[in-house]
Amino acid sequence: MSDPQPQVPHTARAHRIRPMAGRDPHENHRVATPLELLFDLTFVIAFGIAASELAHALAAGHVGTGLIAFLFSTFAVCWAWINFTWFASAYDTDDWVYRVLTMVQMVGVLVLALGIPPFFASIEHGGHLSNEMLVAGYVVMRVAMVTQWLRAARQDPGRRAASLTYATVITIVQVGWIVAIFLPVGVTLGLAMFAILALAEMSGPWLAETRKGGTPWHAHHIAERYGLLAIIALGEGVVGTVASLTAVVGEHGWTPDAILLAVAGTALTFAMWWIYFAMPSADVLHAHRERSFLFGYLHIAVFGAIVATGAGLHTAAYYVEDHSELGSTGTVLSVALPVGIFVLLVFGLYALLVRSFDTWHVVLSLVTVAVLAAAVVSAMAGVPMTACLLIVTLAPAIGVVGSEILEHRRAGTAPPAS
Repeated sequence: MSDPQPQVPHTARAHRIRPMAGRDPHENHRVATPLELLFDLTFVIAFGIAASELAHALAAGHVGTGLIAFLFSTFAVCWAWINFTWFASAYDTDDWVYRVLTMVQMVGVLVLALGIPPFFASIEHGGHLSNEMLVAGYVVMRVAMVTQWLRAARQDPGRRAASLTYATVITIVQVGWIVAIFLPVGVTLGLAMFAILALAEMSGPWLAETRKGGTPWHAHHIAERYGLLAIIALGEGVVGTVASLTAVVGEHGWTPDAILLAVAGTALTFAMWWIYFAMPSADVLHAHRERSFLFGYLHIAVFGAIVATGAGLHTAAYYVEDHSELGSTGTVLSVALPVGIFVLLVFGLYALLVRSFDTWHVVLSLVTVAVLAAAVVSAMAGVPMTACLLIVTLAPAIGVVGSEILEHRRAGTAPPAS
């Protein structure tokens, strides 16, 4: 006689409306939700388009305009993600209203992503700044975001002031964005207005969190969410490089340059991932919530450096394919520069979070810069570009080894657990 089969519950969860009273900032086992992971997928598209446009600009020799367009468009993408992420950490109810409004924001991200190519083109060619699609994407996102904050203000009276501050600043600045696209201004003035409005919008979280009581965001959840976006940005670099190499291999086969580029791209991704997750972000944020602005805002540059590294690898693939106006030195620099910025930012962010400048990290930073400089100098001396990229991969690898040695020493000197 066979054993009776265990009964498996199969009741579906109903997503009825729940009060938006705020999540417990000390909730155990708080992790990213499936909806948050779905939301992040839209940023794969946005990051991918930004990296691709930068690679095209660099390969065409439009270095200055490409970098300017990349900086502004990447900020817009990262800021859209940050707005949702911190709200979700504090007020995720996972009811049907919350889910629908989050999906509306995803549509806005896709519209924003579609606006990146014309934004790049307008900066490259001059004339009127074409940011209409970027603003349109933000309008879609902001309508949903303001609705969420107003709902939180009504259903969480104890934090009403903070929620209304978020809603008010977002609304006022969004009106400014809409007005700006109808003004007959050129690229320079348009970008200046972009920067002013961005700074105004970044003041909203500071006012709400430090002057109006704040919101119940969860430190470990926030650290996990930022880590997931870092992985997405790293993955985009790998995808872009593989896509470019596919064209190279299809036309020329697996040449030594193609093999070396694939090795360099993969090794860089692994080493950058290792360095990033050496930071004790969650524990520090949990103990020092006032350091959240350093963590949250500096990550915009961290994400930008990761995506720019992917763009540099994409540019290197163009060079191997003989479709680039950028020379060997410029191509190596397009990878070495963002890698160096990334490593220095991670070490610097670590020091700012723990309020301690470790001598070992300073040494690692100097060695990293020296290795990257050696890669660029080698390219100037005529060393093949792909061989120089292998030198570039040594920079974050040194950071990985150094960080592991440092943590091993700390573990060895730590007092035994009682």
